[in-house]
Amino acid sequence: MTGAGCTDVWCDLGAVATEPGVVTAVAIVGVLALLTFAYVRDAEAACRDERRRVLDERDAFETFADRVGRIDTVSVATDATPSGVPVAALRGIGGGGRRPGRGPTGDSVTLRRVLGAYEDTVMSLPHYRSEYDETTAQSLAAELGPDTATALASDGGLSSGAQSALVDRSRHAAAARDRLVDAIDEEIAELDEREAALSTIDRRRRRLVGHMEGIRAESEADAAIDVWNRLTELERECDELAAERQVSLDDPPLTPETAIDTDGERPFYDYLYGPTDGPRYPVLAQVAEVADGIRADRDRVGARIAGSR
Repeated sequence: MTGAGCTDVWCDLGAVATEPGVVTAVAIVGVLALLTFAYVRDAEAACRDERRRVLDERDAFETFADRVGRIDTVSVATDATPSGVPVAALRGIGGGGRRPGRGPTGDSVTLRRVLGAYEDTVMSLPHYRSEYDETTAQSLAAELGPDTATALASDGGLSSGAQSALVDRSRHAAAARDRLVDAIDEEIAELDEREAALSTIDRRRRRLVGHMEGIRAESEADAAIDVWNRLTELERECDELAAERQVSLDDPPLTPETAIDTDGERPFYDYLYGPTDGPRYPVLAQVAEVADGIRADRDRVGARIAGSR
């Protein structure tokens, strides 16, 4: 029935039935097992792990700001020029990742207290030193600005201006991580939503495939055509889910800030999924897996229909 008078359905089925490897599959053996949705679930686990790390960093910067705010400041000369002092000058006062010792002057003691507070809070996080591979001075300059670090080096201690800058920027770093946590929460919610939609599609697919097992021979062709059409509709729903996810990828919940350090095409998603072993776009990969299963079942149904004609 592939001549001039064939319907769209029969033409499509005829094409399926003549594909290599399909003609012999006249008995339907659809994938009845429930998919595990590993891509989406691994992505959600990665998001939750990162969320915990970001919250730890937020708390560390808040604590650092509190501790710096309680340190007595020192007075500096009015002609001090902080911008001309390199950050490397801090290393000689304990910025190389070791606990600073006692210094001979009050000024250097306050500076050591600042660096010690940073080591006790931010740098003490289990993931921080291994992930960023920075010394205390490098990390402080990267997170709170090189000008604050050079001001400390130039002043030789914690001036009131440097204290204010350190506290303000530490609060800003904490607030940036709060926004990042909110964005990660949005991604987790979307992952849950997409998994629920895919689970519904997969349950319907399995019911349709299971339905074919109990069909009587005399009504097999018509029922199989109905199943074939419904599987086609499920594939179309997968296409819609993929299109919706693409819109989300193009409109992320957060644009790059200090808390995200990546130069990828989609920084937020590169940040979340780039370090993982899974796909960079787990939802799209999961949709593709479900759609592949639907197409395989539809091909088997088509072959069964062709064998019954």
